[in-house]
Amino acid sequence: MEFRFDHFVNAVIYAALGIVIYIVAFFVIDKATPGELGAEIFQKHNMAAAVFVGFLMLGISIIIAAAVH
Repeated sequence: MEFRFDHFVNAVIYAALGIVIYIVAFFVIDKATPGELGAEIFQKHNMAAAVFVGFLMLGISIIIAAAVH
C-alpha cells in the first residue's frame, strides 16, 4: 500500500471542514436556546444542559460524518 498525497490532502480538508461545521453548529445551538450554554455548563454546573449539548453534538457529528463520507 503506497502513500497517496492527494488522499492525505483530501482527508485534511474534509476534517477541517467537519470541525468548522461542528463549531458553527454549536454557536447556532447556543443562540437558539435560551441563556448561554457555556455559562450554564461550566459556571453553574448544569448537568442537564451538558447532557443536552453532548447528545446534540453527537448527532451533528454523525450527520457531518455521513455527509463527508
